[in-house]
Amino acid sequence: MAVQLSKGERFNISEAAPDLKKMAIALGWQLTEAGQNYEIDVSAFMLGSDGKVPNEKYFIFYNNLVSCDNSVLQFIPDQNNPNKENKTIYGVILKRVNPEIEEMTFAVTIHEADRIKGDFSNIKNAFIKIVNLDTGSELVRYELKESFSRETAVEFGRLYRKNGDWRFQAVGAGYQAGLQSFVDKYCS
Repeated sequence: MAVQLSKGERFNISEAAPDLKKMAIALGWQLTEAGQNYEIDVSAFMLGSDGKVPNEKYFIFYNNLVSCDNSVLQFIPDQNNPNKENKTIYGVILKRVNPEIEEMTFAVTIHEADRIKGDFSNIKNAFIKIVNLDTGSELVRYELKESFSRETAVEFGRLYRKNGDWRFQAVGAGYQAGLQSFVDKYCS
């Protein structure tokens, strides 16, 4: 059974699954009727020790689906099925992750939120979870319970290395910003 985290809590993945080689990091949500026209973007930023993306190919999003070290792949399941739980999945092969990468952060933004007057109040039941791809077992899940009434971007969680172990932190930080603000923060 998966460990349920609350905002800010951390989980040692390497300790819970010492033989873990491949994982899926799935993000999902439901849109209210008012949010049906939203185009949602999910992005992963693979960061070095300075908190920055060392190469633009470590920014995984709709225009770059695979990291340059071939360790992370973004996959979007059947877009024609709006009831599907997992909206975006990142496959991660841990042994391929460049040793220079110390953290991966996962953010969700509403495309052109200002123009369409969109915000996360029309997005509910949001979550991020990590699944062991070899066994199919869900290791950890964070369901975002926070009320994001004006936010147009949310950092769901982060995967990071500490003392040789892979760990996960439930972040749940909302911003009144778009994808470009994350690009400016992590890629400049």
